[in-house]
Amino acid sequence: MKQKMEAKKYLVSFLAVVAILVVVSSVGASDLANSVRVDVDGTTVYGTASSDSLSVQAGDSVQVDVWFTALQYDRNVMINAEIRGHGANANVDSTLFNVEQNKSYKKTLTITVPNELKDDLSNEFSLKIKIEGDKYANDEIVIPLRIQRATYDVAIKSVSVDQTLQAGKTFPVQIVLKNIGYNDLNDLYVTAKIATLGLQKSSYFGDLVAITCNDNADYGQLEGDAADLPYGYDTLHRKCVKDGVESVSGTLNLALPYDVQAGKYNLEITVQNGDTTSTQNVEVVVQNDFDSTVFKSGNSIWLVNPTDSVIGYRLVAESPATLSDTIVFVPAGGSKTVTVDPNTQGEYNFKVNVFSLKGETLNSIEFSGNTSGKTATESATKTSPIVILTVVLAIIFIVLLIVLIVLIGKKPEKSGEFGESYY
Repeated sequence: MKQKMEAKKYLVSFLAVVAILVVVSSVGASDLANSVRVDVDGTTVYGTASSDSLSVQAGDSVQVDVWFTALQYDRNVMINAEIRGHGANANVDSTLFNVEQNKSYKKTLTITVPNELKDDLSNEFSLKIKIEGDKYANDEIVIPLRIQRATYDVAIKSVSVDQTLQAGKTFPVQIVLKNIGYNDLNDLYVTAKIATLGLQKSSYFGDLVAITCNDNADYGQLEGDAADLPYGYDTLHRKCVKDGVESVSGTLNLALPYDVQAGKYNLEITVQNGDTTSTQNVEVVVQNDFDSTVFKSGNSIWLVNPTDSVIGYRLVAESPATLSDTIVFVPAGGSKTVTVDPNTQGEYNFKVNVFSLKGETLNSIEFSGNTSGKTATESATKTSPIVILTVVLAIIFIVLLIVLIVLIGKKPEKSGEFGESYY
């Protein structure tokens, strides 16, 4: 009897320990929150009156609102939202916060929908929500989410251009485009420009289908919506475009001016048609050994031509200066000199304006100096040696002339009287 009592005592103790362990284990594994509700752009996708048919657009940023009631006290609570599927994913975390038991909370996260629908116009993805803190966490909530391509969208997959360009040269810009939209794209044009230099070139790139035809499919054997393959069933009754392409590449050639300033410039690529526009910017560096093709050298102007074709210049001097040439043609890789004559005495200050034959101002060069090598004050206070010598000679001439007149006008005096002599 005593042994039975002791056995019963041990059994009760064992059950008590097990109960405590179960309670501890249960508390440790209990959820952090309940009454969880998830909205995507205002539509409830999890919780009361939720919809499981929400479709969002690839590439868009959507707002995910998460409501819940805390079952525990916990610190450093964080909500993670992730969109995953078909080799693409995007995720975002909330800031850390503390929760109090039986209190309700709402957190808003913004996440960008993956844009990786390579071979599908739309497909099923998963929106996963995770709520966890330092001690407690909920099981991951998995919500189905339909993602479909934007109605019209074109991606600039690559822009290939030399990062360093030479002034006066033509450079190619190679561009690759792909249709990543739901619909086909017709009549695409591409424009490349450097706005600060006034450079722009456009070209026609043609049409792009949303998805190319499957070469292994026998579309002639299909009926109804299935004939719309590869778009699948019920896709607006579109047919596969034979020989259609999703991607296209092309080259635009832009010519840099020979007188462009060296430095960094923004090359803008724009792709557009009547339905969509996409833009991408690329930074390029321009080098120029000749920032200017017009130089001053003493009383001359030096015109150079670093290009591979003849360049014409027109020069206009302010009065009273004159030029040896006013219209100058400089051969490719050559140079010419124009002499500038002040055409005045004393101090001078004037400009010579240099234009292209199209009337563009290339440079304005200032000339100043003094033809006598003296300032106006020095010229006014000091007499030229030539003038002084002329005055001295004139004085000497006048003195000699007066002396000559005096000598001519003076009669000689008689030395004595002469009379007759008789013998």
